[in-house]
Amino acid sequence: MKPLIKVFLIIAACFATTFLLIKVSGILTVEQIEGWLIQTRQLSPIYVGTLVAMLLFADLFIAVPTLTVIILSGYFLGHTYGAVSALSGVMLAGICGYTLSRYYGNAILGFLVKDEDKRNEAIMTFRKHGFMMILLSRAMPILPEVTACLSGMTRMSFRLFLLAWLVSSVPYILIATYAGSISSIENPKPAIYTAIGLSLLLWGAWFIYHRANNKAKLNLIAKE
Repeated sequence: MKPLIKVFLIIAACFATTFLLIKVSGILTVEQIEGWLIQTRQLSPIYVGTLVAMLLFADLFIAVPTLTVIILSGYFLGHTYGAVSALSGVMLAGICGYTLSRYYGNAILGFLVKDEDKRNEAIMTFRKHGFMMILLSRAMPILPEVTACLSGMTRMSFRLFLLAWLVSSVPYILIATYAGSISSIENPKPAIYTAIGLSLLLWGAWFIYHRANNKAKLNLIAKE
């Protein structure tokens, strides 16, 4: 487990660096994103959908407030079109992260973990827990991108990755865009409650999974 944690933390730190740089520079704030969406809505809803998809795809390379963008997508485009636009961007980010990491991840993994045995241990550990890690990755920012990259690095089956990515993304997006579609400036409570509720639900799922995994390990040790 330790080799995987090491790789996970290093990749997460790289994504976190972009988040800090953007926060410090003030290049990509929620106010700016909302302003862009308002401007593009005056032109055409197609431009709004394209901007949403581009922002969520860009989250693979720079830190973007994903949940906020998805909720705003529902607010500006309505539930159906907002969900389609958000899902397009999220799927592009996930598939691109997986593909790039599958082609270049072996070299990066070799650089991060020099020992071959530890490297193999990291790969096997992620293959064992990777599906659940992807499912629960929406609990906090950065985690989805990290798990997508690890999936490619460890050469997880693309079909398995795609299934996990869809199962983790579709309900999340549908709920968030619906909350955005029924929210307004006068009544932002649905969006606020949804953001809090989704985070609590996913963190609770992480806790249950971690506890169950530890219990299974203890049972295995007891049998030995």
